[in-house]
Amino acid sequence: MFQDELAACGFPPLVNKLAGAGFRGRIATRDLGPLRLVSLDTPESACIGRERDASDGEKLAVKVMVRGRTRIEQGRGEAELGPADLVLLDPTRTLRFESTAAAHVTILVPRRELRMRPAQLDRLIGERIDGSHGPGALVSVLARESARSATEFRVAEALRSAAAVIELIAVALEARLGDEQPAPDEWLRNRIAGYIEARLADPGLSPPGIAAAHHISVRRLHKLFEDQPFTVAALIRRRRLERCRAELAGGGRTVTAVAARWGFSDPAHFSKLFKTTYGYNARALITSNRAQTTKTRTAGPEQDGGHQVRQQQGGSRGEGEHRPPR
Repeated sequence: MFQDELAACGFPPLVNKLAGAGFRGRIATRDLGPLRLVSLDTPESACIGRERDASDGEKLAVKVMVRGRTRIEQGRGEAELGPADLVLLDPTRTLRFESTAAAHVTILVPRRELRMRPAQLDRLIGERIDGSHGPGALVSVLARESARSATEFRVAEALRSAAAVIELIAVALEARLGDEQPAPDEWLRNRIAGYIEARLADPGLSPPGIAAAHHISVRRLHKLFEDQPFTVAALIRRRRLERCRAELAGGGRTVTAVAARWGFSDPAHFSKLFKTTYGYNARALITSNRAQTTKTRTAGPEQDGGHQVRQQQGGSRGEGEHRPPR
């Protein structure tokens, strides 16, 4: 059933008031690093999605219209979407939408990857983002292209491409928040985040040094980040881990060498931290990359692009996935 396929992709259970016995829909999924891209082609629809348990809220959804028109209500927002427009949705909240026959791509993004405060996300849920210009247009184009070509990525390419897509989504969301000047604290916090990003390879990067470089106390530094998804130390650690993961997936260096390059001097501590964060061993990335490279070198033209299964009745699902190693 089409609804079962949607639920398997991470969508909330939907009741379509216009879905009769002759309902036809198509669904295809692709994984790109931590992102899941879901392409949908549906006839005229009028759906309601009920509120779900908060534990199901690990991911947010960015819906990008390809053709047709949709009116969506969620949270305090009501969005009228045309081709190329996009909207941020929360799968745990009540959702109502009506659409013409339409095609759209939904990007399921881990909430933590956007690094935005809950209050900011609340303001953005259900709000239309113009996909005809600015950062919204870049997200729109990338979503449509990635949904078509995600099977052609190697593991390292998928991780780096996903990071670029996530960053563009964050830029588009921040632009939608408005043109108001950021508060002094936000301006300073953004400056500090940029400072951290530029010095991740420095083993001496630490809260005291960051505070001194910005002429503030360590206590003031921690206060700036107390309502953020990560503390200062946690932000440094997470961004270093992300750099390590991308570099390990690219191959060519040992786990110990990559860890040291990004400020982890204790290999055992790094390995434990990596597995705790991602759920698999760092060495598995190297093994996976070698296997993928070998497969690419030996595969024929029909063997390296994944496969796609389509069903006209009840939807279809295309599988071309690069999952993290387990």
